[in-house]
Parts: sequence; C-alpha cells; structure tokens
Amino acid sequence: MTQYMKDRSLALKSDEYGEYYADYIRHVVNSDLMSQLIENQKSAMELFGSLDDSKALYRYEEGKWSVKEVLGHVIDTERIFNYRALALARGEKNPLMGFDQDLYMEKVDFDRFSMKDIQSQYSVTREFTLSLFGSFSDDELLSKGVVSGAPFTVRALGYVIAGHEMHHRSILKERYHLK
Repeated sequence: MTQYMKDRSLALKSDEYGEYYADYIRHVVNSDLMSQLIENQKSAMELFGSLDDSKALYRYEEGKWSVKEVLGHVIDTERIFNYRALALARGEKNPLMGFDQDLYMEKVDFDRFSMKDIQSQYSVTREFTLSLFGSFSDDELLSKGVVSGAPFTVRALGYVIAGHEMHHRSILKERYHLK
C-alpha cells in the first residue's frame, strides 16, 4: 500500500473542480478517495457478476444506452480522467479539452463484448486507477490545471472518477432495475 492509501480524506474546495462536476463529487460517500475507489470496485463487480449477456443488452427506452454501453462509457471516462490526472500531475500547462460522450459511443459497439470482457476491462482500468492515484505525492495531488475549461486539481479528478461511476450505477439501479 502506498502512503496515499493511508488516512487521506476529502477536503475538496469548490475551486478544485468545475461546477458541472459537482454532481458527481456529491455522490462520493467515503471521504478517502482510495477507499471509495476500492468500495466502488467491489460493488461494480457484484453488479457485473449478476448480469448475463442478454440481460446486459437491455435498454429502458428506445435510443438509450444498453447496460453494456453504460458500463463501457464508465470505463472510457475513467481512462480519460486518468490521462487528465497524469497530465496535471506532471505539470501540463495546456488546457485539456473535454470529450463528446455521444460521439465516443457512436464509434464503439460495446454490445459486441461479453460481460466477462467488459468486467475484465473494468478491472484492469480500476487497478490502473488505484496504482496511478496511489503513486501521486501530496504536491502532485494538489497540482492544478484546466480541464474542460475549468480549473481542476489532480485529486478532484479522482473524486470525479468515483462519483461518475456511482452516478451511473444509480441510474442502472433506478432505470434499468439492476440490483
């Protein structure tokens, strides 16, 4: 376990992230980022384990993403936010652009993957996230830059990763009736 994984608690200030992302951060229930990411991983694996491939193709409404697509979007977003965190931690001075989630979804067919494949992609991505955030020093976690036109710290990006996943798991439970 790295030093970061010990007793690091949430003390984010509103100037550490863009206002748009406040909704994701409010989903975080555990003040320690690493504990929250690990807790999310366990909950996600339980959810994935309960789904077979046919159930994971369900869409609660025409034009909405399938369960597989929602999970794929969560994985893609985590990968993008990991890049952003690394860039800011390493002192990137150029603003980091946002991304169009709908365009990304047009370019990939997550439904072609088995749930086992999606679960594997999720696990590998989360292990990378834990390794990356576990490697950051206090100074790196407080490094600031511009992401999607808003000021961000590295640690706030980690909380967005956790909160974004929780936001989508909440939707999966409410609208897709997953447990």
